[in-house]
Amino acid sequence: MVAYAFQDGTEILEGSLCNDAPYLRSAVGVDWKVDTRDGELAIRDETFLCGQHSTIMPLRYSGGIKVAGLMLRPGALRALFGVDDGKMLDRIVPIEHGGIDDHDVTSIFDESLQPTAWLMRIESWLAEYVTRTGAEPPDPLAQALERQAFSDPNGSLSEFADKQGISLRTVERMAKRDFGLKPNQIMRRARILDLAARLCGVADQEEEDIMLRFFDQAHQIREFQTFFGMSPADFQRNRSVLLTLSLEIRQARRLELLDRIEPGAVRPWMRQPFLTANSSRIRS
Repeated sequence: MVAYAFQDGTEILEGSLCNDAPYLRSAVGVDWKVDTRDGELAIRDETFLCGQHSTIMPLRYSGGIKVAGLMLRPGALRALFGVDDGKMLDRIVPIEHGGIDDHDVTSIFDESLQPTAWLMRIESWLAEYVTRTGAEPPDPLAQALERQAFSDPNGSLSEFADKQGISLRTVERMAKRDFGLKPNQIMRRARILDLAARLCGVADQEEEDIMLRFFDQAHQIREFQTFFGMSPADFQRNRSVLLTLSLEIRQARRLELLDRIEPGAVRPWMRQPFLTANSSRIRS
């Protein structure tokens, strides 16, 4: 993903980060302050690794937004950079923690580049890095659990384990290693994020089952407050642009992974395609 937003004045704006996947991100030209598990982290002109979240991460920023990054699969931080995915829960660390010189990635940005070109250069850097280091793919079991969270987060984890031909205990160990959460916490988070996307208008509007994954309204509100610190109604009134963008990216990834839309296809909540950098119209 790549996002640019320009701000008039120097007012400090508030938002939230919310990831159910690890990220590699470069942020340039603007000031961010993020409340991580390790305390407040100031970010400017650097590339960093983001772990998954067990709750939203408050963010303050000024000067706008200029960020590009790659969403990674569960376990990819360990496979690529030797960083423990489980211990990265609710954390952000400089890319040097993965043995990479920050300049190697942050310097890819150039003011003359179109946003998409910047993103593609980061992607090319990672592809070359994988080839050069021979990094192994993440555990396919972790990817199967991610798919389960996308397809049916109310499904039986025992049945999931049986389908994989493993014990539930093995699923639990893998989840803690590659997600930093217990399997039932992963499913709980998926239910809440699907609901949040629906409230933001960036979910498949035909998916009525999203609203039926909770016992009743009290259960829905209680679960939502645990993750977002507010009721669904308050969230809908006060949602941030950054959080909506994150949820839209997640929902697009979800629908693509479940083969409900083709990569680049018009998403259910969009009326028309985006334009590419070269102004040719694509479905996105």
